[in-house]
Order: sequence, then C-alpha cells, then structure tokens
Amino acid sequence: MSSTELPGTLAATVAPKVGAVRVAEGERLRSVALPGLTLTVRSRPPVADGLAPALYVHGLGGSSQNWSALMPLLEDVVDCEAVDLPGFGDSPPPADRDYSVTAHARAVIRLLDASGRGPVHLFGNSLGGAVTTRVAAVRPDLVRTLTLVSPALPEIRVQRTAVPTGLLAVPGVAPLFGRLTKDWTAEQRTRGVMALCYGDPARVSDEGFRAAVEEMERRLGLPYFWDAMTRSARGIVDAYTLGGQHGLWRQAERVLAPTLLVYGGRDRLVSYRMARRASTAFRDARLLTLPDAGHVAMMEYPETVATAFRDMLDERGRS
Repeated sequence: MSSTELPGTLAATVAPKVGAVRVAEGERLRSVALPGLTLTVRSRPPVADGLAPALYVHGLGGSSQNWSALMPLLEDVVDCEAVDLPGFGDSPPPADRDYSVTAHARAVIRLLDASGRGPVHLFGNSLGGAVTTRVAAVRPDLVRTLTLVSPALPEIRVQRTAVPTGLLAVPGVAPLFGRLTKDWTAEQRTRGVMALCYGDPARVSDEGFRAAVEEMERRLGLPYFWDAMTRSARGIVDAYTLGGQHGLWRQAERVLAPTLLVYGGRDRLVSYRMARRASTAFRDARLLTLPDAGHVAMMEYPETVATAFRDMLDERGRS
C-alpha cells in the first residue's frame, strides 16, 4: 500500500560501520545510505531462521541504545533491529534539516521499504511512539504489531514537569539554556536526564550510569546536537496542533495492527492519565500500566515489557 503522505520506496546502500556509540555484547551497527539521509541501525544476529522482523524507534534525545535491554529478551521470537533517527545516536542530521514527526516517520518508512523487511513488529518510545503511530496509520502494510512505550501523543493539559522539554521548541530557548548551563558537567546533565526519565534513577547500575555519562559527553561534542533536539521538540509541538486526518489521535484510530500500550505511573513527560484515552483510540489495544516506571519502561522493566509483548504474540499465533 502506498501513501501520498509519506511516499516512497528508495534503493539503499548498506555498509558495515564502526560507530562512536556504545555497542553491547552481541550487537552490531551498520550504516544505511538513502538519498539525503544516512541512518545507523543496531541489530542482533537472529537466533533462528525465519523469525519475523522487528524495528525499534527511540524517543527525543535518545538513540537505538535505549532498546539494548529489551532486544536480547525478544531475540528468540523476533529478528531485532533498532534505528537511530536522523541527528540522533550515530545517525548524521538529514540534508534538509527536517526533524518533524512526519519527516522522522518518512525516514522509518524509507528504511523499511529499502530493506524489504516489512511488515515488522514496530516499537516506539516517546517521540518514537508518535512516529510509529504515524507509520502504522499511513502504511499498515509495513506493520504486524505496534508497541508504544509512553508515546508522545497530544495532551490538552501537559504535566508541569514536561514543560521545560516543550520549551526547547521555542526559538532562542536552546541557546539560552546552553549559556545558562555551560558550566554543567556531563555527569550533572546525565543525572538531570535520568531524574526526568526514570521512575527511580537508583535502578541504574554504576556501569550504566558511567556509560550514559560517556554518551552525554559524546553528544555534547556534536555540532548539530542542539539543532536536532530543538527541531525535533518543535516537531512534536507542531504535531500536537495538527487537526483533521493528519492529527495523531485521528491517525491512532486508523491503526489496524494489534497494539500494546505501556504507561508508567511515575512518568514526568507523558501523563499516566493518557493511558485510558490511548486504549480507546487504538482499535485493537492491550494496556500495560507500571505504577513505578517512568518514561522509559523498556529500560527500567524490560522483562515485564517483553512478557507483555510475548503475550500479544501468543494471542495472534506468534506471527
């Protein structure tokens, strides 16, 4: 099925790549080149032939590393790949500097069309949840199931703790923030991010924290870091204001794939109360609520999320 909203099947060239980001045991990175776009893909070798493919899409400021805890727990049932969205992780910025939700969705679609891996079990967190909702709505032929962890779908009353992130979308705020925080260390910034994203930051191991600090230092050194953050934040805000058939809630209603919704009770970015609306918007929805989880349940409680996904597979015959 084609879409005038997010077109196209484009040829890709694939080459091995040694990335600058952290690679967990059993993972590998490769670079996929598309016209005007290069994407880094993190994968694990499938443990058996014929497994259905899965693609994982991270949130704002994240990367494919955000799925490294979940992927090995599902590698016996799906062929796992996670993408770094343009400008994040180890993917360079897009040539057109378009970081809208539609542009990110187009990048995912182009990757799937070029690789021929669809239909896939599609996972999305936060911004990635908005992106994958759009993909599932406009290209149902590419999606077997949809798993959304704290998806960034429009809220009328945004939590106060989410306001600073939304302010990144305002022109001039990011440079101001940069000046105000120029003396912050990578460790201080990492602790702030974890306090915002985790229900209980104490669950992060010392090794995990050190790795996160190293990754923060790497990202802060990228010349396009703040541009990718601010433009993607603006893309979320813009997507919230869209009405009609392009509105994200309207597109959620169009999703045909079985959908697993995961919400955290301590989420400071996406309100826990949105779980009810989402479970009624998606026509074939299952809801997992984790009272102690924050914004990244797949990192905090990967075993629980993996079990819920397996249960959904069992319902539809493991395909």
